[in-house]
Parts: sequence; structure tokens; C-alpha cells
Amino acid sequence: MTAWWRWLGILFGRRPPAMQVGAVCRCPRTGDVVLITSRGTGRWVIPKGWPMEGKTLSAAAATEAWEEAGVEGRVQDAELGRYRYHKEQDRGYSVPVEVRVFLLDAERLRRDFPEAKQRKRRWFPPAEAARLVAEPGLQQILLALPPAGG
Repeated sequence: MTAWWRWLGILFGRRPPAMQVGAVCRCPRTGDVVLITSRGTGRWVIPKGWPMEGKTLSAAAATEAWEEAGVEGRVQDAELGRYRYHKEQDRGYSVPVEVRVFLLDAERLRRDFPEAKQRKRRWFPPAEAARLVAEPGLQQILLALPPAGG
């Protein structure tokens, strides 16, 4: 979309999507990835959340991986990709969100983490993970993962 069309959209009330960060947590040996269930619907998703003041986008994604999935490891600074989805709000409407995704090579998987009692967590081969998530853009990111370096 050109800057002109973007400007027209903003002029007539169409705002750019909000931004979140997400982590694809991958086992460096097998290439499997961690999916977690969302708290609201129980769908399979990757750990994601809002950017954090004082942290880079990749560091914020790593924090989300710890809080939501109990995964610790080395996050890459380069963006793996982006996808969009509609985030359901408590008031019954949804807002468009663009998620910037970062690859995290998992080094530790903790049993006790902040959202452990609120989510399920499982490892999946990337192709199976892609079939389980709802967002087409995230499916593409999972299917295009570079091979694990094990």
C-alpha cells in the first residue's frame, strides 16, 4: 500500500494495526516448536504480547516466551516475519493487530512460570504446528522456518 493510500485511510478513520511481539520457540536439536493455548479460547498460539518499555522488540518477545510458556533461551534480534490477526476485546469487538515474530532457540523449559496454571504447552513439528494455528500468516512463518542447527 502506498503512503498516499495509507494517509487517506487514516484521514477517513482507518488506523494502522496495533503491534505485538511474538516468539517462535524452537528446539535447536529437533526443530520442534512450542505452542500454548490462549487463555480466552483455548486455541493453539505462540507466546505473544505488547512491546515493553526499555526492551527491544526481540527481548520483549523472549519475556513473553518465559511468562506464557516457561521457555528460556537465546532470541534472535532479526525479525522472523510478521502476521496479522484480530484481537477480541472484552466489549465484544476486535481490533487488528500486527505481530512481529522472533525466533527463540529454547535452552530451558521450566515447569513453574507465571502463566503455567492458565495455559497448556506442547511441542510440535513445524508443519503440524502450522496446521493447528488459525492465522494464515503465522502458518506461513512456521512452514518457512529454517532448519534447526543441531
